[in-house]
Amino acid sequence: MTTHPLRIDRRAFLQGSAALVAGVAAYGRSSDGPAGRDWRCYGADPGGSKYSPLAQIDRGNVARLERVWTYHTGETDQGRPAGQDLIAFECTPLAVDGVLYLSTPASRVIALEGETGRELWTYDPQAGVKQRLFVQHRGVSFWESGSERRIVYGTGAGRLIALDARTGRPCGDFGARGIVDLRPGVADAYPKNMYGVTSPPAIYRDLVIVGSRIQESPSQGPSGDVRAYEVRSGKLVWQFHTVPRPGELGHETWEGSSWKDRSGCNAWAPISADPELGIAYVPTGSPTTDLSGGDRKGQNLFGNSLLALEAATGKLLWHFQVVHHDLWDYDIPAQPNLVSLNAGGRTVAAVAQVTKMGLVFVFDRATGRPIFPIEERPVPASRIAGEAAWPTQPFPVRPPPLCRHAVTRDEVSDVTPESRKFCADLLDSIENGGIYSPHPSGPSLMLPGSLGGANWGGASFDPATGTLFVNCNELGNALGKLRRFWDDNRWPCQKPPWGTLVAVDLNRGVIRWQVPLGVVDALVALGLPPTGTPNIGGPIVTAGGIVFIAASCDNRLRAFDTATGRELWVTRLEASGHATPMTFLGARSGRQHVVIAAGGGNAFSRTGSDVVAAYALRG
Repeated sequence: MTTHPLRIDRRAFLQGSAALVAGVAAYGRSSDGPAGRDWRCYGADPGGSKYSPLAQIDRGNVARLERVWTYHTGETDQGRPAGQDLIAFECTPLAVDGVLYLSTPASRVIALEGETGRELWTYDPQAGVKQRLFVQHRGVSFWESGSERRIVYGTGAGRLIALDARTGRPCGDFGARGIVDLRPGVADAYPKNMYGVTSPPAIYRDLVIVGSRIQESPSQGPSGDVRAYEVRSGKLVWQFHTVPRPGELGHETWEGSSWKDRSGCNAWAPISADPELGIAYVPTGSPTTDLSGGDRKGQNLFGNSLLALEAATGKLLWHFQVVHHDLWDYDIPAQPNLVSLNAGGRTVAAVAQVTKMGLVFVFDRATGRPIFPIEERPVPASRIAGEAAWPTQPFPVRPPPLCRHAVTRDEVSDVTPESRKFCADLLDSIENGGIYSPHPSGPSLMLPGSLGGANWGGASFDPATGTLFVNCNELGNALGKLRRFWDDNRWPCQKPPWGTLVAVDLNRGVIRWQVPLGVVDALVALGLPPTGTPNIGGPIVTAGGIVFIAASCDNRLRAFDTATGRELWVTRLEASGHATPMTFLGARSGRQHVVIAAGGGNAFSRTGSDVVAAYALRG
C-alpha cells in the first residue's frame, strides 16, 4: 500500500474530456444556483459529488485562510453519564442565497446568516420535552418551487418535518401541522423499538425520498423500507420493500419464513437522485442481526445493496449486492456518487459506491452494468453450527482495495513498546482471519472493522480529472472482546497509517495517491512521522484544486492539493470535525467560505464541542 504521494504527470493529470467537464459542470449548476455559489444539497448536488466549482480559494492562497465567525449550538450537555461518549455533531450545512441551514443531534434546525454566523431562526421539535433524545444527524434538505421554499428533514424520533425556509415555522399543509409520523406502515407492531432518521432525505421534483435508522438487533423489528412522500402534502406516494415479500423479486433469497418481520436492510446513509434519468440510488444496510445469520439463511436481498429505483414510482430498475448474507456489519454506509467518466473515449454516466470493506464499485448509472469487472471469489465457510456463510463475495478487479484486509503479527503496531506489547497480546488472544472470515465461536479479528474502510462521510468527485477522493479507516474490531482493535490510548493495533486520504482515478480504476490523514500529537512529540488517525466525516473538492477535510481525531481541518496529496493548510478546531465541510460564496462580500461542524464525540474523540466554524481568505 502506498503511503506517500505518487509522482505523476501533472499535465496528463489535468487533462480531461471537454465534454465531460462541461456536462458535469452544467449538472452541478442546475442544482447549486448561479455559478455554483451555493451548497443546496447535502452532497452539493442531488448526485452527491461534494464538488464545488468555486475557485477563489486555490493552491496558491489557501494558506491565508482564517476563522471569520464561530457559532455555538448550545448542545454541550447531552445528559449522558460520565465516561459515555458524546453523540457526534455530524451535520453538513446547506447554503441557499446567503442563508445556512443546519441540524443538531437534538434534531433542532438552525438558520444562520452565512457571512456573519448570526442566528436568524431556530426550530426545536423537542421543545418542552424533559428527557431529550440526542442522535447523530447529518443535515436537512431544501426544496423550492416558484417563491415557495421548504426545509425538509427527518428526526431521530421518526418524524418527517417540513419548515418554511424563511421563518422556520412548520408548513401547515404538510402532514399534521408540518409533521408526518414515519412509524405507521413500518413499525406498527414494534412501538418501543428504535426508528428514526439520521441522514437528509433525497429530493426528486416534488417528492421527498427517505430512509431510516433502525435497530441492529434483535432480528425482528421495524422494517427498513424506503418511502417517498409528496413534499407539499406529506402524503405517502410509494414504498419499496427492502426485504421482499412473497411474489416479489428477491423473496427466494430468504430461507423459509426468515423474511417475516425482518428488521434491517435500511437506507440509513444519504440517497442520491438523478433528475435527468429519474432514478434514485439507494444504499442499504445489513439485515438484522448483523453479526449472525443463522436464522436468515440465503443471500438476503436487498440487504447490503445498491438499488436503482424509478424515483417517481419506487419501481426497481436494477440492483447490485456488495455483500451476500452479511455477517460483519458491512452496511453500505455512504451516499452513492453520481459521476461522469471517460470510458474508451466516450462519456459514461456512472455511479460509484464506496464501502466499509475499502472496495469501490462503479456501475453504468442507467443499466447497472459494471464499469470494471467484478469477480465472485470464494471465501471461507462458517464453522458455527447452524450458520451458512455465502460461499463467494464480489470483488471489483479495479480499483484496488483502499485499505488492508488482513494483518500479520509482524504488522502489529510498534509506535511505543507499551503499544507493541498490548497489541501483540491482543492479537495472540484472538483468531486472526482475513476479510469475510466467518466469526468462530471464540474471539476473532475483523479487518476492516464496522467503522473501517470508507464510512458515512463517503467520497467527493472532481469532474475535471475524473478523480474520486475518499478517506479510509484502517481500524479493525476485536470481536468477542467487545472492543475495537486498538490499545488503551485508542491507537489502532496495526502499524500506521491508521487513516488515509485516497485519490482514485475512476477513468482508469487506479489509485493516484494515498497519504496519511491526521496526526497523534503524543507520537509526533516522540519524533514519529504522521501516523494518520481513525476518521469519521468526509471530503469535499473544489475547482481551486483543493480537497477540504476534517474527519480525523486530532481536532483539525485540512486542505490538500488534489494533484499531489500534499497538505497545503491546517488549522486547529475546538474539537474534531466528525462531519463533512461545505463551501459557498458570500453574495455581499464575494468571499468564498468553508464551513465545518466541530463537535467531537463518538468513540473516536473524547473532547466535545458545539461549534460551527467558518473560514475565508484574509483581506
